[in-house]
Amino acid sequence: MKILDSQSIHEVDVATCEAQKISSIDLMERAAMQVSVELISRFLPSQRFVIFAGPGNNGGDALAVARLLMEQGYKRVEVFLFNVTGKLSHDCDEERKRLIMVDGVDYTEVTREFTPPYLSGEDVVVDGLFGSGLKQPLQGGFVSVARYINESHAMVVSIDLPSGLFGEWNSQVSQRDVVHADLTLSFQLPRLSFFFRENAAVLGEWKLLDIGLDMKAVREQKTDYRVIDAQNVKPLFKPRDPFGGKRDYGSALLFAGSYGMMGAAVMCAKAVLKSGGGLVTVHSAHCGMPIVQTAFPEAMFEPDRNEHFITDMTIHHNHQVVAVGPGIGTHDATIEALQNLLQHATMPMVLDADALNCISIRPALLTYVPAKTILTPHVGEFDRMFGEHHNDESRLRTAIEMARQYNIIIVLKGHYTAVVRPTGRVYINTTGNPGMATAGAGDVLTGIVTSFLSQGYEPGYAATLGVYVHGRAGDLAEAELGQYGMTASDIIDKVGPAIQDILKNS
Repeated sequence: MKILDSQSIHEVDVATCEAQKISSIDLMERAAMQVSVELISRFLPSQRFVIFAGPGNNGGDALAVARLLMEQGYKRVEVFLFNVTGKLSHDCDEERKRLIMVDGVDYTEVTREFTPPYLSGEDVVVDGLFGSGLKQPLQGGFVSVARYINESHAMVVSIDLPSGLFGEWNSQVSQRDVVHADLTLSFQLPRLSFFFRENAAVLGEWKLLDIGLDMKAVREQKTDYRVIDAQNVKPLFKPRDPFGGKRDYGSALLFAGSYGMMGAAVMCAKAVLKSGGGLVTVHSAHCGMPIVQTAFPEAMFEPDRNEHFITDMTIHHNHQVVAVGPGIGTHDATIEALQNLLQHATMPMVLDADALNCISIRPALLTYVPAKTILTPHVGEFDRMFGEHHNDESRLRTAIEMARQYNIIIVLKGHYTAVVRPTGRVYINTTGNPGMATAGAGDVLTGIVTSFLSQGYEPGYAATLGVYVHGRAGDLAEAELGQYGMTASDIIDKVGPAIQDILKNS
């Protein structure tokens, strides 16, 4: 699914009207109908609605929603149209005319002074002040209106976007001056700003409503941002050869684990084979041999000469992929071994966890990272490598820049994990749940991504498949165990069923 910017969405709206031979106000009516249906499904006819409409098409949507609610028997609908400049958009003006023709409408047009209505926690505010057409942060009286709404404790439903929030980048926006929605009803396609943690407080729950936009026009729009969904993922899977052997599905070498951290190596190795990999070898501290061989006998073990941590990352056999990091620690000898590996390895690689922490200690290691290597940092690891960031938006911007500069793939982990390719393309994952915020979940992801790499998937595809399958497995675990009872091992157990579910049901 594409993530389009506001200008592109406007172009799709225009193309939809042309292709379907409808007027722009017909499309507005279609959007308002979907919003009204959603409100009617959530609130009884006795509910009081206070609707704030701006002078543009977002205001037109809100006015149409007010009329449709009244036509469905909702009597307690109060409307405030802010027309402070005396200029309404054509469609907003047309919706105003239609609304004031409704018998018994409680309508106020604000042209100068605004006397705010009383709002309580029992009321529903419909925010239609400004949507994606907003060009600059809210100013003047509209800031006061936004703050009044936010302080009212009413349930707030925003149409398209919370007024004052931009669909893409919001670094110059003060959230104090943005309407804080409890529910955001947007149309057809998500906005990039929906996926940043710092915007969650103003978006509330967000839902996409299908208004029948022309999909040919959507396909023709260019964008670097996409949502990973099952329809995109399913075609990427390669069919299993009935005559294939284990070596046909790759051999992965894991540099993982150290004294007290062997669980990371075990979980990573398990995830490799559970995702379809053919062979997996764990190179770890000598002390880990009985642990790995007992906990996961399907894995081969290659002991380091050091008893407690890894000091040698020389590749002794033919492997399709190397993964480094889970539980290895940051000893000086381990950092030296990692540098030697990065300088001499030629096969695809995955770097995670302590491999990234080693890089943060010795930043020059980044210059040795082979092209198309996959890095899988969480927020803390990312900031240790690339500098402190104060929000997800700035972190994503840096990830795009670093992926291009070093020709690497960055899997920026979070509630919405972003796969950032060196081309500038960003793929955002929506599978997964808060129960996956548990020790070892990142090691499992490393194993899954490594597995797809070992099976011959191109690094960008391996990362995209990996994060989607990882999240889907977590969702299956949640369905069975709940968010509180889930562990990383439970996610591993659901990797196979997750892949099966994608292939059968998508």
